[in-house]
Amino acid sequence: MNPKLMLIAATVAVLSMVLALTRSTKLFKLPPIPGSLDLLHTSQIIQVTGAVGPESLAFDPNGDGPYTGVADGRILKWDQNDRVWTDFAVTTSQRKECVSPFAPELEHVCGRPLGLRFEKKTGDLYIADAYLGLQVVGPAGGLASQVVKEVEGQRLRFTNDIDIDEQKDVIYFTDSSTIFHRRQFMSSILNGDKTGRLLKYDKSSKEVTVLLRGLAFANGVALSKDHSFVLVAETTSCRILRLWLHGPNAGNKDIFAELPGFPDNVRRNSKGEFWVALHAKRGLFTKWFVSNTWVGKSLLRLPVGFKRLHSLLVGGKAHATAIKFSDKGEVLQVLEDCEGKSMKFISEVEEKDGKLWIGSVLMPFLGIYNL
Repeated sequence: MNPKLMLIAATVAVLSMVLALTRSTKLFKLPPIPGSLDLLHTSQIIQVTGAVGPESLAFDPNGDGPYTGVADGRILKWDQNDRVWTDFAVTTSQRKECVSPFAPELEHVCGRPLGLRFEKKTGDLYIADAYLGLQVVGPAGGLASQVVKEVEGQRLRFTNDIDIDEQKDVIYFTDSSTIFHRRQFMSSILNGDKTGRLLKYDKSSKEVTVLLRGLAFANGVALSKDHSFVLVAETTSCRILRLWLHGPNAGNKDIFAELPGFPDNVRRNSKGEFWVALHAKRGLFTKWFVSNTWVGKSLLRLPVGFKRLHSLLVGGKAHATAIKFSDKGEVLQVLEDCEGKSMKFISEVEEKDGKLWIGSVLMPFLGIYNL
């Protein structure tokens, strides 16, 4: 028998066995995190009416917002007084077909804004649009303009997150893959894709520098408070890398934290600590098939839909995990909604004025947790 067919046959057998097992088995059981507090289910829920996937959250220099990008390509602003969402910006003018809250097949047309960051001194909002690259829109909103759409002669395929160093006038951003688009994120993970990059855009010279290559799904980005290092999340590898920018280790990278699940965005608070949002924890079965890429590649060849594959990846149930780290990489606090009663598949945790504002790339709402 053809070796490829043998692999597929073996995978079919394994998948059939797994699907026959209940979620209570050890294969699907999600490991507990020492010191975790199962409190995120008490979060206040704010529906994003007519939209899905408030992935990233940002407050403007006046403290207004949050602003968030949603799956239909719009960037919305939350009015805390009137408690309503208003349209603030878009990343493309070609929006005739962009009428559905969730249409992955149109993301390349409508845009998919992910990471958001305000530049404090100008009030400009910088946007990492998964398909349209790095963009910027002024304080009044409207149609964003292009900043970076290609690197090294190739168009960006999966721009993901950003952070801004206003002292150096540079922007750090991630490109999750040079092969897969955002709507193919499961394929990127299951194929073991390691084409992600951390990049730097110099606003004065308008030059882009590739700082790190070979990343396994480069995701969230956060600059340290003293600007000595920048963190980048590797989603597939379940870890946070640290690239030293200044000091005796400048240019070197190391592992800042190993994580019990798949990290999305990383956000620094006013104290210089970092909140990491986990899309999901990683169980034994997930660890096995992600570590063995032949399994993942074979799964992608089977007639298994996105929902089933995603269910396998997240351990069979929705949940939420947020971890706070010191600037040394020490775990300071772990908050969870272990049963996904309120918060699910979270993508970002933004700390502001004693509250955690929590985004989710898949849900039609965001959460507020009082610290």
